[in-house]
Amino acid sequence: MTQSLTIGEDDVLLVVDVQNDFCPGGRLAVPRGDEVVPIVNRLAQRFRNVILTQDWHPCGHRSFASAHAGRKPFETIALAYGSQILWPDHCVQGTVGAEFRKDLEIPHAALVLRKGFRPTIDSYSAFFENDRTTPTGLSGYLRERALKRIFLVGLAFDFCVRFSAEDAHRLGFDAIVVEDACRGIDVEGSVAATQRSLADLGVSLIDAAALG
Repeated sequence: MTQSLTIGEDDVLLVVDVQNDFCPGGRLAVPRGDEVVPIVNRLAQRFRNVILTQDWHPCGHRSFASAHAGRKPFETIALAYGSQILWPDHCVQGTVGAEFRKDLEIPHAALVLRKGFRPTIDSYSAFFENDRTTPTGLSGYLRERALKRIFLVGLAFDFCVRFSAEDAHRLGFDAIVVEDACRGIDVEGSVAATQRSLADLGVSLIDAAALG
């Protein structure tokens, strides 16, 4: 039997990128991404502290394949900050695709953290841009509010959830990924690689049932 975890005042639910473009019918749909919504809604009711992240790209973002002549989505190129997978245009500022799912019902979320808004750099993690040095400010927010344990859910498991969990751990937070409240894209085995990486770091992977 899975032992239930008790949610406390210094715990926070980090809901990663549950947006239209990452769900079926979207520009960068995560397979079965919509399935996380009811699970996330139920979990959010258990937490006093909830943060939402929102991918928020300008038109012509450098991570878009359309910004590079002759390139196609899911090819990899070298940018100033390192290797970058090229994506279909997605989560463009002010578009329906960038909006949160309408069935995501978390009115008590205290913070919406937008990322990926710098035109020349992508941002998977909720903590740092992809140069791995430019902070989003989330770490400072969490420390100011004395939030120490982070439960991560959302999309996509093998990119934005993964990078956020890894950074949370490295910054000294207790990071826990609720795996059945996530879905992955799985580019060239990235889901299995994520599971290995998180396990190697000691980041816990749990099911929502462990939260009661």
